Amino acid sequence: MITAHVKTKLIEIVGRENYDDSEADRLVYSYDATPQFQSLPDGVISPDNAKQVSDIVKVCNEHNIPIIPRGSGTNLCAGTCPTEGGLVLLFRHMNRILEIDEENLTVTVQPGVITLDMINEVEAKGLFYPPDPSSMKISTIGGNINENSGGLRGLKYGVTRDYVIALEIVLANGDIICTGGKLAKDVAGYDLTRLFVGSEGTLGIITEATLKLIPMPETKKTMLALYQDIDAAARSVSNIIANKIIPTTLEFLDQPTLQVVEDFAQIGLPTNVQAVLLIEQDGPEQVVERDMQRIAELCMLEQAVSVEVAQSEEHAMALRTARRAALSALARLKPTTILEDATVPRSEIAKMVRSINEIAVKYDVNICTFGHAGDGNLHPTCPTDSRNHDEIERVEKAFAEIFEKAVELGGTITGEHGVGVMKAPYLELKLGEQGIAAMRSIKAAFDPNNIMNPGKVFAKESRKRVVVTR
Repeated sequence: MITAHVKTKLIEIVGRENYDDSEADRLVYSYDATPQFQSLPDGVISPDNAKQVSDIVKVCNEHNIPIIPRGSGTNLCAGTCPTEGGLVLLFRHMNRILEIDEENLTVTVQPGVITLDMINEVEAKGLFYPPDPSSMKISTIGGNINENSGGLRGLKYGVTRDYVIALEIVLANGDIICTGGKLAKDVAGYDLTRLFVGSEGTLGIITEATLKLIPMPETKKTMLALYQDIDAAARSVSNIIANKIIPTTLEFLDQPTLQVVEDFAQIGLPTNVQAVLLIEQDGPEQVVERDMQRIAELCMLEQAVSVEVAQSEEHAMALRTARRAALSALARLKPTTILEDATVPRSEIAKMVRSINEIAVKYDVNICTFGHAGDGNLHPTCPTDSRNHDEIERVEKAFAEIFEKAVELGGTITGEHGVGVMKAPYLELKLGEQGIAAMRSIKAAFDPNNIMNPGKVFAKESRKRVVVTR
């Protein structure tokens, strides 16, 4: 609860126009992109700089007020839902690109910068920032860092963590620390930079980030391989990598997803096959030509029905856009769309897809599967209706089994969507009791009063998605 006295102190820090506790504004920030979670914050605040963030945090720490840093709210684990009330912290004023350093190949940004805006700015200088989450048109860099976002290019280039080289962070006591730097080598102490990436706002608040850039690839080509056998598609993925070819993108879509995406995008995707692989390679022109020719041969050896290379950048862009639109397309089917991201070793993709299909039949739910096949990150997605309590119960049980199967196959419960509230009950499957205890120790050391995005990552009780209301 934010008392009148605390509210006055917060307004003194940011100005009356940057603090809001109206019912309408609190309602706007009571949920994110995760279905079935909603909880009203006590207030919403928009600082201008790191000093103001520090002062806000000091007040919250003194009065035990939860503080939830929030980007665009596109995350899918309820990571920015204020489940315990408190103060939602927005970065709408901290949204500048501070520097593009062409000598050191870095870009320094504030957390509220929109991901695609930054990508466009660095590409205008012939540079390249590879992480490309599907939400990049609206997601922020701060949100990407807190969730360690991935994307279609993750197989070849890695995820957000691989490009964050320095951070400015406000700790739970209000101290401001800087980690890392524009350095190719730095082993001075613990790697705090990597610790904070993916910490979901539970350890501190990121107020500035320096990201690594690389030269823009010379050229790229895109290919669509069609299959009537899901196992054959999965074998193709493994064989491509085994032949020491690392494509930029190696995406999988099953037939139910294809049908929905084509109905949405209407670009001529085949819907009469069991699966497709969307494959892209970039680099020097000769290397791309060689790799794509070899990839096509490998796909045909695994009984691909056909292999089609996009004949223009417009066609290639349409294919990429259609893949990125998978969630939007599926969301048209029913009022509630639950998308997960169980991840397995790529050699286990076929087993995982078959298991997902069997689990869907077992619980009589509709699950479409797509995802980043090259790195084993699958997105089983269930169109449902939260008002149908019986179906939701079956959906919950289905996803619980999917997570268990992923871990059984040597995988994990989340590859890029974070833990938040939704995955917290399942985290012990992956880490065990001792792993959870170690994480709790880290949390307690950085945030002894538990004000930093409380209720996230660590489960309180049962393995069940809980609708939170206040």
